Amino acid sequence: MANKLWEKNFEVNREIERFTVGKDREMDLCLAPYDVLGSMAHITMLQAIGLLSAEELKLLLAELKNIYHACESGEFSIEEEVEDVHSQIELMLTRKLGDVGKKIHSGRSRNDQVLVDLKLFIRHELREITEEVKLLFDELLQKSDRYKNILMPGYTHLQIAMPSSFGLWFGAYAESLADDMLFLQAAYRMTNRNPLGSAAGYGSSFPLNRQLTTDLLGFDSMDYNVAYAQMGRGKTERNVAFAMASVAGTLAKMAFDACLFNSQNFDFVRLPKECTTGSSIMPHKKNPDVFELIRAKSNKIQGLPQQIMLIMNNLPMGYFRDLQIIKEVLLPAFGELKDCLRMTAYIINKMEVNDRILENRMYDPIFSVEEVNRLVAAGVPFRDAYKKVGMDIEAGSFVSDKQIRHIHEGSIGNLCNDRIAELMQSILQDFHFDRVERAEKQLLS
Repeated sequence: MANKLWEKNFEVNREIERFTVGKDREMDLCLAPYDVLGSMAHITMLQAIGLLSAEELKLLLAELKNIYHACESGEFSIEEEVEDVHSQIELMLTRKLGDVGKKIHSGRSRNDQVLVDLKLFIRHELREITEEVKLLFDELLQKSDRYKNILMPGYTHLQIAMPSSFGLWFGAYAESLADDMLFLQAAYRMTNRNPLGSAAGYGSSFPLNRQLTTDLLGFDSMDYNVAYAQMGRGKTERNVAFAMASVAGTLAKMAFDACLFNSQNFDFVRLPKECTTGSSIMPHKKNPDVFELIRAKSNKIQGLPQQIMLIMNNLPMGYFRDLQIIKEVLLPAFGELKDCLRMTAYIINKMEVNDRILENRMYDPIFSVEEVNRLVAAGVPFRDAYKKVGMDIEAGSFVSDKQIRHIHEGSIGNLCNDRIAELMQSILQDFHFDRVERAEKQLLS
């Protein structure tokens, strides 16, 4: 029996096969349960249009459920001589059910098969990322509320600038994640459209019911134009990579801050001991290795959209094998991003802050703007007030008033954390994960 869906009466050179298959078997293990779900929806539709009998459908669904559970338990594997996950599943069905197993490919191509696999996989991973983002968001807002009255220096150009607070610092990154969630939502919505039935990009002469497979798989809608469905390969991954890069950008910036603030020269925060490492020669060292790795991994993820664009950028319409390589750079990135989110949430939860930073007179000049504003409020023209305070600082006679009176929305005295929480919740509600969950459960029941 040929183990390649396209094999005819000649053998491919072994080195050519090794090169063209590449890491596909390894990557396809991630897609296996989703290939099963896509096949279950497809054959249910084939029975509805008369290409399978009710008995054949029953046999196929039962065996596909067995394969699905093998995927979930880690028992599924792709045999050495089998090209990809699609071939492996069809081979397993054929071994078990004979010729009935050969019928599942009617009306589809490996092109739309891998498209639907990737979309089902990506939407699952995006859901898990949103959940991890929300956990980190909650930790940041909790810390923001807890330390809202603890002041710290704010910086511009890495020079002390104006008073800030830990409430402001933690809360800023929480709101950044809310904006990142909008990117994730957009990526999820573009992903959650059904390409199945587009075949090799030009449809099928069978009277396929694409709305049925759309409903069975819990997609919001379908990629309607079959040629565009195929064009979506690479575009979907690129859009998702941009959303992941947005989250990673927030993490990288926060990690840099944390490394800086943890150094003895700043001494603003203390990281949990278990999240630091020592030196082989300096007994006093407690290095912020976890945040340094979060920064590096996050910066790597920020380069992902460019990698994908460079792979697909000069391709015309239609399928090309170049697109296979996108799996190798994208699929592992989901796990890396989730890992970074979990590690960051853990450290933020354990992080301690220094509540006595501003006792050091080095930071007194950050209150200069407060003094300028006090003089302006008393009727002194702004430029005169600015000049007077500047001259006092130069003369060493400036005395800071550390009582902060910021009350406008989003400032130190009015963080608006409740509104930021409402913003995040409203974004999360629009994902409608429950629809997908219901559809997948129904398909497997």
